[in-house]
Amino acid sequence: MQSLWRLLRYIKPYKVNVGLNIVSNILMVLFSIISIPALIPFLEILLGQEALVTEQPTTSLSAESFTNHFYYYLSQIIVSQGRERALIYMCGFIVIIYFFKNVFRYLSLFFMAPVRNGIVRDIRQQLFDKIMILPLSYFSKERKGDLISRTTADVQEIEWSILNVLEAVIREPLMIIGALGIMIYFSPSLTVFVFILLIFTAIVIGSIGKVLKRQSSKVQEKLGSIVSILEEGISGLRIIKAFNASDYQSKKFEQENNDYRNLLTRLLWRRDLSSPLSEFLGIAIVTVLIWYGYREVQLGILTVPKFLAFLYAFFSIIAPAKSFSSAFYNIQKGIAAVERVETVLDAEVTIKETDTPKTITNFEQLIEYKNVSFYYNEEEEAVLKNISISVPKGKSVALVGASGAGKSTLVDLLPRFYDVTKGGIFIDGINIKEYTIESLRSLTGIVSQEAILFNDSIYNNIVFGMKDVSKADVINAAKIANAHEFILATEKGYDTNIGDRGTKLSGGQRQRLTIARAVLKNPPILILDEATSALDSESEKLVQDALLKLMKSRTSIVIAHRLSTIQHADEIIVMQQGKIIERGNHKELLKKQGEYRKLVQLQAF
Repeated sequence: MQSLWRLLRYIKPYKVNVGLNIVSNILMVLFSIISIPALIPFLEILLGQEALVTEQPTTSLSAESFTNHFYYYLSQIIVSQGRERALIYMCGFIVIIYFFKNVFRYLSLFFMAPVRNGIVRDIRQQLFDKIMILPLSYFSKERKGDLISRTTADVQEIEWSILNVLEAVIREPLMIIGALGIMIYFSPSLTVFVFILLIFTAIVIGSIGKVLKRQSSKVQEKLGSIVSILEEGISGLRIIKAFNASDYQSKKFEQENNDYRNLLTRLLWRRDLSSPLSEFLGIAIVTVLIWYGYREVQLGILTVPKFLAFLYAFFSIIAPAKSFSSAFYNIQKGIAAVERVETVLDAEVTIKETDTPKTITNFEQLIEYKNVSFYYNEEEEAVLKNISISVPKGKSVALVGASGAGKSTLVDLLPRFYDVTKGGIFIDGINIKEYTIESLRSLTGIVSQEAILFNDSIYNNIVFGMKDVSKADVINAAKIANAHEFILATEKGYDTNIGDRGTKLSGGQRQRLTIARAVLKNPPILILDEATSALDSESEKLVQDALLKLMKSRTSIVIAHRLSTIQHADEIIVMQQGKIIERGNHKELLKKQGEYRKLVQLQAF
């Protein structure tokens, strides 16, 4: 229930609409309740079941006084205008009652629609915003498809299972209370049977609802697995086809899909049980009510019209009770989706700022790694072990070594994609944890091995995340990155859409766009993470030329497998298993006859 209360806090911005919804529901219930006793004078006086009221009754604030006055004025109409005219008036009165009942029913839904859709939008936006600020370490533990499922399917489940029935949760209890009040007024003894029905129904539905919640959680998790396999299948389609693994992936998907179907079928069996179960219980009690009510009519405790009105009141309870029980089932199902969403919203953001962070606008002197160690997980071996590096302003430092040596992790610590476990990183003598994350990252430009582009135009990919950028600046950045010519050759130039992850472009073209993006940002610190390793020779030459222009007068940290690209670095650092084993410039390291020389000889071979 704690999850449900948390969900209801999202209603606060929509309190005006919720208030109007509640008022509309109250008025709808009021007209529904009025329609029940309105049948009694219709049956008693118009059909001659009771004598006409000829003397005007005394006035008082009570239901009995109101009824007596109603009987009196109706009797006057019968005396003066006849029973047929009185029947017309009564029919018109009932039509008016039902007209206003349905007007307020529509208004209650009208005011609630923006609330439901607004809350869903707010939750989805909050989820996306949280995903954007979560550290990269979080995504190494979670499946991307499951996160997509939580943001889409789970949020939609919240709307259908909880917000969609919120209307019933507010309205139906009011209707049940109002109809019960009428029933108690007519016959307290008959009403006892109704309470037996409600208590019994609550016990049965409550026990099934607990099972429903558990199964719903499994259903949502299984749907997350399906989305994950689907996402992996689309992303890896080239490899799947190349290795003739289509059948393997299809069978894997089929297994998860069948499990999802079976779980969902069992879930729907239990959920769909609520409506027929409530109806059966209602009819069973009606038969008892007819038998017991007949006895009270025979004893003169109830008149026939009042007994029929009582039955009508009871039937007015059955529909709301069925709706309320279905709502209870759906809420139990939806709470499982809320809990899955909450696990993301409550995930700890480990990359935090200090209470009074500083803003850094310029890089003036030196980047220092002081005795830096890092663990992805405390139970695992350290990825970096006591690393100390100095990168003076305007200098370039290259990191080389075998895969898994810790090179990428080392540079990821600088913009605080991860936080150091031990030691510290300092810019101009101040620990980077003391700076605001936004200002720290504004100092760095990153060109990675994988060209990260978005399904948008070339122009928007270059200006990504930057404001107040002129078209001339974008063109100039593209020229420096050797991208301007191929951009003009595309269908719409800078307005050409490049497809998902830039699939309409070649690898070299994609990489040059990311370089243009870095040029436009004009950062004082540049991080190049194997930016040319996945390119052919011609593309590599163009990209390398663009990188040299980009690195000019900038502080650079370069990760490279192709050692020919970093021979002119001011310092080359050789890493192995998270440690620095050699350092110096190209000539110095060749003289040492160590690991670096072996790497150079292997590549030359």
